[in-house]
Amino acid sequence: MRTYRELFRTPEFLPFFTTVSVQVAAQTATGLALGTLVYASTGSPLLSALAMFGPSLAQVAGALTLLSAADRLPPRATLTGLALLFALGTGVQAVPGLPLWALFAVLLGLGVASSLGGGVRYGLLNEILPERGFLLGRSVLNMSVGTMQILGFAVGGVLVTALSARGTLLVGAGLYAVAAALARFGLTARPPRATGRASVRETWRTNAVLWSSAPRRSVYLALWVPNGLVVGCESLYIAYAPAHAGLLFACGALGMLAGDTLVGRFVPGRWRARLGSPLRLLLAAPYLVFALNPALPVAVVAVVLASVGFSASLLLQERLMALTPKELSGHALGLSSSGMLAMQGVGAAVAGSVAQLTSPATGMAAVAALSLAVTLALAPGLRAGRAGRAGQGPGSPGRLHGDGSPPTKETTPS
Repeated sequence: MRTYRELFRTPEFLPFFTTVSVQVAAQTATGLALGTLVYASTGSPLLSALAMFGPSLAQVAGALTLLSAADRLPPRATLTGLALLFALGTGVQAVPGLPLWALFAVLLGLGVASSLGGGVRYGLLNEILPERGFLLGRSVLNMSVGTMQILGFAVGGVLVTALSARGTLLVGAGLYAVAAALARFGLTARPPRATGRASVRETWRTNAVLWSSAPRRSVYLALWVPNGLVVGCESLYIAYAPAHAGLLFACGALGMLAGDTLVGRFVPGRWRARLGSPLRLLLAAPYLVFALNPALPVAVVAVVLASVGFSASLLLQERLMALTPKELSGHALGLSSSGMLAMQGVGAAVAGSVAQLTSPATGMAAVAALSLAVTLALAPGLRAGRAGRAGQGPGSPGRLHGDGSPPTKETTPS
């Protein structure tokens, strides 16, 4: 599957795509509104960054307790219920006079729930599309995220000005309700991918199975840490340029859209392995210019270039699926998503803390340098994992487990 026409002709992909797009628009607009609301009331770069990205920290709790349910719940009902939960939670955040601690409590609760949503959502994508369509489908979803973020930040900025931050939150709650309706009436009812009872113990057991493979560990770390630190740079846009934060967010989404389009649709398979390392370095390197406190035009160019580097995640996710048994795909992708989002929260906390002690520009440059250092440190493990799989065919045991072992009851959920 190499064309967009083939992709959108696949049954159920269009309603799935639309549901995800609407949810991203809601998340983007409400995130900007929350960051603006908290910064206006506290003047704190750290709290503003945590308001936008702090809920991602709660993904750790979800990844350690809920992920075994990602393959054991019916996808349509779960996605519908989660969208309704987010609509309710966002509506609560819009209540006038809501204490700051209560606002953050709701954020953390939604963060825990969203860890389950990532596993269910991308596990379902793996069912809707044939194996060779996963990269193209995932890239189109990433392109949708970029487009919806451009629109969400642009429209969200207008809504914050016209309706206030709380009014924008109510609009976001309405969008989540629309996403719930799209999931309920657009997707087919499917049984769970795995049988057995979801539990904290099963979540830990499957996490241990996924983490036991050295090639998978390298991929997970490369997906989580450098990206999370760069999102820490993004979390300081409001503090760096309060009047132009929406523009910086939109330009970042534009760069991500361009990168995902090129890698997902136009880069041939033989070039993907070669592009991985340069793209991972591109993700952080342009942010080093913020050490010079650049003017807005230079900052915009740096943000666009760096965001192209996010497309490296597509290649890493494709490799992760090649290393994972199909019956664990939802859990594996949920762990990937939760880890990425959790590290985004860590990145926002680190960047916000540095900015609190120095300046937003210094905070951005510092976490970018740290991201580059981590990328370079992980490079040998990624090269070793790729070399270890050379010559393996699609049906080989190494393709399933990444460690050369055949499937056993101990490595599959009951």
